[in-house]
Parts: sequence; structure tokens; C-alpha cells
Amino acid sequence: MTNWMPDELGDGYEKLTIALGADPDGEGEVAATLIRYRPRDGEVTRGAVLYVHGFTDYFFQTHVAEHFAQRGYAFFALDLRKCGRSLRPGQTPHFVGDLAEYDEELGRAVTLVRTELAATAGTPADVLLVAHSTGGLILPLWLDRLNRQPGGTERTGIKGLVLNSPWFDLQGPAYLRSVGTAVVDVLGRIRPHQVLPTGVSNAYGSSLHRSAHGEWDYHLDWKPLTGFPVTAGWLRAVRAGHARLHRGLDIGVPALVLRSDLSHFTSHYSDRVDVADAVLDVRQIARWSGCLGDRTAIVPVPGARHDVFLSTEPVRARAFVELDRWLTGIYEAAPQAGAPAQSGRAGA
Repeated sequence: MTNWMPDELGDGYEKLTIALGADPDGEGEVAATLIRYRPRDGEVTRGAVLYVHGFTDYFFQTHVAEHFAQRGYAFFALDLRKCGRSLRPGQTPHFVGDLAEYDEELGRAVTLVRTELAATAGTPADVLLVAHSTGGLILPLWLDRLNRQPGGTERTGIKGLVLNSPWFDLQGPAYLRSVGTAVVDVLGRIRPHQVLPTGVSNAYGSSLHRSAHGEWDYHLDWKPLTGFPVTAGWLRAVRAGHARLHRGLDIGVPALVLRSDLSHFTSHYSDRVDVADAVLDVRQIARWSGCLGDRTAIVPVPGARHDVFLSTEPVRARAFVELDRWLTGIYEAAPQAGAPAQSGRAGA
């Protein structure tokens, strides 16, 4: 029996703790948190959405939940282990030694979502996955592993994948992706919790939070303006994920990649941060998006921030239009397996 509790997001939001047992990385008991949005007048006509956050993040984007609910989707979000609602005292925020550790909570979350909808609609619903940044790396790797099992991704009821500025490569000078990655590989094995000297920037955080220059309100202890420290073991896991992605995946479902059209890296906030990705290199996102499979649409959204759905109002409105257009395509005119790839607005 599931034990849903009221969530801090307020009316219509509930949460469920998913106990995961002992942490493989030795930081005690771990759990994930499933959040659901249940508007009083909501009617599910198109299935469910499961949203997964990125690094230094958790689910607080109620306007995203409400957008999907207004279009007939049951909305769920997952705070991964050691993130947001799931972070426990004494644990290193977001730390895992292998991104595959997330497979357990992802699989259990999808099962719970489908079970919840079956109880109300009478049949298990299709699930659309939505992910941001590091979540946009975690989910394709998981889907590729699922698709290699008997029955493939289709047997899980997963319908499609929407990636919001996915982290597909390590930004910065080329030596960081060669020599730097080799160093991280060694250090991450022998001193996994070693904090790396990545530099501190509050530019992106300041563009978002209401206490600085933004319009959004969220917990700064779960999403600090300067981000959480980057540890060697965690980055080693991420770089291993990047390498696997670059060899090519087959996620088994259509994918939409939304990104900004411009990157702007800086240590301090300026107005330019409001109209660009201040975290990732959008050229890398474009380059590696083709590694997801043969049904990927790539849409650059001019003026978007790193989290496209936290952009300024006119920009995020355009992003939602692009999202809805793509959803209409996969739900009302979904291509059959083996059909030609969808064409995006920018090549990968």
C-alpha cells in the first residue's frame, strides 16, 4: 500500500518515499521521492509524465506540472537519491559512483506511476519521460539498457523522452576531456569524495532565484546559487556515461531535445545570462543528440536559459509550444519502428 503525504509545494501536490536500502557508496540508507500533482478538476486523457531533475536541482517547477495537467497528462516527478527531498543527513548531495545506480528508483517510479493510473483509469498508462541537464544523461543511458532486454523499452510502457538541455559532454577546454578525464578516472577510484577545483559561479543561480535577479522561489539548501561541490567519484561516473553515450545508444522511443541557441559562461550575473545557457555548451548538445537513436528531434529555443522551462516568460512560452507540437506528433501520428528519423531544426 502506498503512503502518499502532502508535499511542500501545496495544494494538489503529494509525495511518496521510495526506500532503496543500503547505499552502494557507503552513505547509509538511501531513498528516492516520487511527487505527484493531482488538480481537483484534472482529467487524464493522454497518459502520464515522469520528470527527472539535474545536478544541484530537485523538482519545484509547478508551472511545468500544471502545463502537462492542462493537456490531459497525470504528472509525476522524481527526486533522485541524495537529491532534494531525498537528501539525508550525512550524505553527499547527488553523489553516486555509477549512474546505473539510479536504475532502481527509475524502474520503481515508472511501475508506481503506471499502477497509480491503472487504479483510476482501469489500464496501465503510457509514460512520457522528461529530464533536465544531468537527468538528461541518466535517462537515455537507462533506456538504452532497458531496450537491450527482452521486449525492449516498449514493454515498460514508456512512450517518449523529452530532454531539456541534456548534459552530453564536459564543457570547457579540450584538455579537460582528455587529460582531465584521465586524472578524474584515477582520482575518482581512489578518492571518490575529493572535491574538485571547478571554480565558483553564482551567475546561473542568480538569474533564477527571487532573492537575486530571478522570478523563482525554491530551497537554496537543495539548490544553492553557486551549486554543490563537484566530487571526483561523481564526475568519474558522469564521464563514463558520456563515453557510453558517444558510442551511440538505442533508447527505443522518440526523443525531443530542447536547448538554447547560445552559451554564455561567466562568474557573475549579467543580463546576458538571462538569454543563454550559462552552464552547458549548446554546441556539444547539438553534436551528441544524434547518439540517442533514429527518432530524435532537436529544437534550439532562442533566448533560453540552461533550464529552458525556467527561461523568461516569452521564451518558455515558445518552448512549451515546441513541446506541444512534438507531443501531438508522437501521440497522434507516432512513427512505426524503423521509420525515417524525425528532422530537427538543427543537425547533430
